[in-house]
Amino acid sequence: MAEATGERVGRVRRVLRLYCFPAEGIRSVVCGDEPACADCPLAPECRFHQRTPRIRELPADQRPRERLIAAGERALSDAELLAIILRTGTTERTAVGLAQGLLGEFGGFRSLAAKSVAELSRVKGVGPAKAAQVKAALEIGRRMAQQAAAEPGARLADSQSVYDLCWPRLRDEKKERFIVLLLDAKNRLLREVEVSVGSLTASLAHPREVFSEAVRHAAAAIICVHNHPTGDPAPSPRDIEITRKLHTTGKVLSIPLLDHVIVGEGAHYSFADAGQLPGEDAPG
Repeated sequence: MAEATGERVGRVRRVLRLYCFPAEGIRSVVCGDEPACADCPLAPECRFHQRTPRIRELPADQRPRERLIAAGERALSDAELLAIILRTGTTERTAVGLAQGLLGEFGGFRSLAAKSVAELSRVKGVGPAKAAQVKAALEIGRRMAQQAAAEPGARLADSQSVYDLCWPRLRDEKKERFIVLLLDAKNRLLREVEVSVGSLTASLAHPREVFSEAVRHAAAAIICVHNHPTGDPAPSPRDIEITRKLHTTGKVLSIPLLDHVIVGEGAHYSFADAGQLPGEDAPG
């Protein structure tokens, strides 16, 4: 360009900096509609050459939102779906590139859901606002799965069905949560009640707290569920003691404890399946 105009290279550089600054709305360079950046000796000085194209500057078939509208959400990759949530990228990476970086660093949506806003914000280009958007979207998905599983009237036929019901809710919990499933006479779910949060103790899962909900809602039987954040569902001595007390109280009140299921990572433990609830049939 300097040779063509007869201007000094330094002046041409200043012009390029002025007109090719990476600001909102730049779509082309001053040197032509199809610049030959690869052959241009001034490319290192050109801000347009250095910048990353914005999503909306890409062809329609490369924009995640337009692809979703045209082909449906299932046609999109994980990174494209996440890019729609992030909305914008940085001067160095598009929203898709930023999404790919997040997924690559943390290993998928499950791992992202387990991270805090502060942890996600430490990724370059994310920040608290984008991290909050990601967390909100993942939480919506978790609640949708939980609500779909916990529809009143669902029949709990065995410990696996109990696990399938509670796993979406408990899988990423960092604290122990003790849940009581209230059942009708045909072992259909009336409702679920969270009794306590925190390290499971006899006081947090006291029979009074557990069975008061069963009496209030006229339950015919109950199933207790709690999670082990360690991922190991094997019962502790404390779990066994609490189960024994709940089992005894249920007999006195004629509201039997059909099972106590401990939820771990990809596995569960059932007191009924293990034969530790004498006199009670497993759900079914």
